[in-house]
Amino acid sequence: MSLPSPKRRLKKVPDKNAKVDRETVFVVSSAMSATLGWTINLDRYYYIGKTNVINMKKTPAEELLIGAHTSAQGGAYHAILEGMEIGATTVQLFTANQKRWEAKPISDEDAALFKEALASTGLTKIMSHSSYLINLGSPNKDGLQKSRHAFKEELKRCQLLGLSFLNFHPGAALDGSEEACLDTIVKSLSGLEDLLHKGSTSLVIETTAGQGSSVGWRFEHLDYLIDRVHKKIPIGVCIDTCHIFAAGYDIRTKAAWEETLCEFERIVGLKYLHALHVNDSMKPLGSRRDRHAPLGKGEIGIECFKVMMTHPKLREIPKYLETPDGPPLWKKEIALLREFAQ
Repeated sequence: MSLPSPKRRLKKVPDKNAKVDRETVFVVSSAMSATLGWTINLDRYYYIGKTNVINMKKTPAEELLIGAHTSAQGGAYHAILEGMEIGATTVQLFTANQKRWEAKPISDEDAALFKEALASTGLTKIMSHSSYLINLGSPNKDGLQKSRHAFKEELKRCQLLGLSFLNFHPGAALDGSEEACLDTIVKSLSGLEDLLHKGSTSLVIETTAGQGSSVGWRFEHLDYLIDRVHKKIPIGVCIDTCHIFAAGYDIRTKAAWEETLCEFERIVGLKYLHALHVNDSMKPLGSRRDRHAPLGKGEIGIECFKVMMTHPKLREIPKYLETPDGPPLWKKEIALLREFAQ
């Protein structure tokens, strides 16, 4: 969208919680004014647009969707209850053993317990993380067949539980070419069109660190996949902060975040950014090595996460911690992220 001169189209919002009827508002921050080359001091102004109305009221910090990858051992509903114990408003979980091809079916009783837990806790936007064994771009015929079957079964479990997102690593080229791997992933995803339209679960491609022959570590890889399937299936992206940092995208400061987000918008489109995995990195920028660290204890640093919790393009997006040390650390980190969002 091309923005005209602020002198003609910007108006002051009379109240910070104002809701403007009939015409869309586009909130303009000081950072955005700098990006656009505007020299005026912008604060709580809006831009008159042409689409639908949006409510300008910010979600209170305590209601923002922040959680972690909690344990589903003993039943998927345990992940919801553990989430509640650590102060989460959303969670990510494995619906089956992530290191085995075959998965135990979810019983009707387990599904009912899961939905009861959701209703009693109020957690929303629950995300599944698919098996680490799955490679939807494998050049190996047997491995590809196993991967497609396992991913299809994972999607069915997500739909049975009513999960919002199915997060997955796109795949690895192994001894094949990168382009062939990406094309195979497109075919794998396209084959799920009918099943996806039977439920409400959306697929989200997780950005990778670029280890080995993995794809998905460049924004161009994500664009290649999304461009070829977005008209067929519900698809988006989950940015993992550790992974993109290891892949070479700097997010350590506000300026670095702005540059990376501008790059993502230019290549992929921010409308496809559905979720964030929130992790610091043990390894340096561009290392292409995936090693998570507690927030503020790694190479990324705490400023990244302060910016993330206040940035207008990131604040409201569901966030899932995958930092080491488990629930005791997650409880502290969730509280810290909410503090940053105040």
